[in-house]
Order: sequence, then C-alpha cells, then structure tokens
Amino acid sequence: MTDNDHKKADKTNENHFSLKHYLRDLFDISTGTNKAGTIKDIKNGISMKGHNAWILIFSILIASVGLNVSSTAVVIGAMLISPLMGPILGLGMSIAINDVYTLRRSLVNLGTMVAISIITSFLFFSIPLFQEETPEILARTAPDLRDVLIAISGGLALIVAISRRSELTNTIAGVAIATALMPPLCTAGYGLAVRNLHYFGGAFFLFIINSTFIALATYVILKFLNFRSLRYDDSARNSNIARIATFVALMVFVGSIYEFYQLVREKQFQQKALSIINDVKEDGYSLIDMKEDSYSYNDKTITLTVFGRNVDPEDIKLWQQKMDKMGLKETRLIIHQNSDDSKLISEVEEIRKAYNTQFELIRTKDEALKALEKQIAYNNIPLKQIADEARINYSHLEGVSFARKFKYNYKTIDTVVVISSVWDRENEDYQEQFAKFKTWIVKRLDYKSIEVKDDTPTDSD
Repeated sequence: MTDNDHKKADKTNENHFSLKHYLRDLFDISTGTNKAGTIKDIKNGISMKGHNAWILIFSILIASVGLNVSSTAVVIGAMLISPLMGPILGLGMSIAINDVYTLRRSLVNLGTMVAISIITSFLFFSIPLFQEETPEILARTAPDLRDVLIAISGGLALIVAISRRSELTNTIAGVAIATALMPPLCTAGYGLAVRNLHYFGGAFFLFIINSTFIALATYVILKFLNFRSLRYDDSARNSNIARIATFVALMVFVGSIYEFYQLVREKQFQQKALSIINDVKEDGYSLIDMKEDSYSYNDKTITLTVFGRNVDPEDIKLWQQKMDKMGLKETRLIIHQNSDDSKLISEVEEIRKAYNTQFELIRTKDEALKALEKQIAYNNIPLKQIADEARINYSHLEGVSFARKFKYNYKTIDTVVVISSVWDRENEDYQEQFAKFKTWIVKRLDYKSIEVKDDTPTDSD
C-alpha cells in the first residue's frame, strides 16, 4: 500500500470512530447519574403524611371538578400538584436494589394514597348534582394499547430525569400530565358513586396500567445504570429478601404483560371486526343499530342487523372465509334480517302516523291554552279603572266601551280587544287627543291584540 492509501485508511477509521463516539455520547444516560441522590429523592417522596395527604385530597377534588365540567385545564392543574408518583417510583426502585423495607413502605403508602383518592372522589360524586357523564369521565373507562405506551414512555422519561444531578422540573411535570394517574382514580370513585362497576373496573385498570409500567420502567433503568443491590449480614435473610423481591416483580410484571397482551388482542379483534362490517356495507347492504356492542371480543361474535334486501348466502360464505383468513375462525357471524320488508315499512308508517297524531293533539292543546291565557288576561282588565284614567287624561273624551272580537283565518282563532271611544266634536283638537289616547291605551293594557276605534258621530249621523 502507498502512503496515500494508509492516510485514507486512517482517515476512514477516524471518521468511523468519531461517529461511534458521537452516537454513544448522544444516547448515553450513565454519565451524570447521581445514584445516592436518586435513591434519597425517591425515598423522600414515598411518605404519605401530613401535608402530602392534604395535598392529595385537594388535588383529587380539583381533578373531580375538572372531570365533572369536562375541563382539561383543571384536570392538568390537579395532576401537577398530586404526590401520587412517589410510592410508584419507590416500588420500582426497591425491587431493583433489593430493598424489602422500602418495598413494604412503598406498598403501604401507595395503598393509602389509592384509598384516600377513591374515597374523596366517591364522596364528591355521591352528590347528585355532580353525577353527569362527561367526555372526560368516559375517556378513562376504556383503556387501550395507547395508554400502555404512554405509561412506558412516561416512566422511562421520569426515572432518567430523576437520576440526573440537577432536577428537571419540566420533565417531571410533563410525565405527571402524560401518565395521568389521578383522573382514573377519580373516575373509579365516580363509578362507585353511580354504582357502575364497568366504569370502576375500566378506570381502576387504567390506573394499574400506569402504575405498573412506571414501576417497571424505574426497575429497568436502575438495573441498566447498575444501581447496587442491598446486602444483608444474614445470607439466608438476604436470599429470602431477594426471592420476595423477585416474586413480587414477577407477579406484577407478568400480570401487566398478560394484560398488555390482552389489550393487543382485543384491539386487533376490533379492527378486524370493523373490516368485516365495512365489507358488508361495500357489498350494498344497509346496516342498522351499528354500535360498539355489535362485536364482542369476550363472546367472539359479530352481530349485524341488515335492513332492505335479503342477504345472499354466497355473500355470507365469502365473509366467513375472510374471517377465517383474518384469524377469526372461532368468531361467530350473526346476521339478523327482516324477511318481510313490507311489514317493517308498515310498522314504520304506523309509527309515523302515531307521531303526527300526537303532534296534532299537542298543537291543538297549545292553541287552546293560548286562548285560555287570552281569556284570563281579558277578564283581568280593570275596565272601570282604565275608563276613569282615560277621562282624567283626555278631557274631550265623552265615552269609552270595551268588547271582544274573534278573528279566524282558517288556521288559528285570535281574540281581539276592541275599544271604542266617543269624543266632543266641538273641540278642534279632538283628533290629536284621539291619536294620543290610542297610543296610551295600547301601552296601558299591555295586551297582544288591541283594536282602537273612533265612534264619534259625524254630521250625517
């Protein structure tokens, strides 16, 4: 090789070495780790005493109000001041470093926090005024795969931030918002308050998902950073503690992995069921009553109600073949169809006629009620008092009379109050007084339909 070849080779190795170091430095999380400070900070955040208990109660109340009025901003504010994250981090750390005392302390404090949170939200939502189902509440009753991904990512970001020498407040606050530990507990309390175990189970399951995967992320990162496990003088005791920690970790993590697997399976089933439903629609069939309960993962059924033309058996075979190819061999396709469409149309027509009859009856009653209101209003007119006031205000008025007139336009009947006035024709300005009288009497009576007449006799009379 020539000197130029050697120089090119050295330059290539240098570039390769630089890129390797750059990537290693870019993703390195071990540098700057404060192991003693991390353990101390996590242990300090576990305790649920004094001010922490009151902060938790108030933050739960704030979150409950936010869920009730469906205000995302209020819920976020409550999550920022909640101390729920401490025991969960303590749980993951204690298993990672083989600290059975911290493990026990974390479990006790976590249980206390959960109990306080559910009881507080239960008492709030027990008030009938606050039992309305809002979008913010319903969003926490059906966890899915996305919630698991949020919990894992949030937990990893949180423990990496806490293990640094400096506090990354923005990261910790962001994780508190993203993982949303408080709203599921508030929704669980709501489910108990309205006696809806489905809401309670879904919301509490979401809290378990968040808590488990935050603890799991803490465990993984601390193991990756080589946090030293505790050693005890008694080797047998040390072995027992290790077994207990391992057993607890396996119980939690295997359970969470199973639930994660079930979530994935259920989501896949829903997507496949929707694909079959879309195929039915594309084949020209009309479906009615399409709701989420049209397909059931637990019962392994897809139920369709077809309206219009009867379903061709060949189409059913094609749909079932597609279901087999999609891995839905054990799923039953149930199709309901009305063989007599004329009967269904007749029933719809009967419902329409009944609706029109009821509408006409209501309209007639409304008109009768309006007529009665006008009758009551007319009967309450103080005729003598108004006549006396008119005589005082208008000196040229010689007489006034009141009567009722009924106007019918072949649709509605209207009651009109007719006021006839007689004036002194000898006075030149009586026409001007009549105009003022007309304006005054309309405002004075405050009646919808008024007709004011001048019945003063003329020379021909």
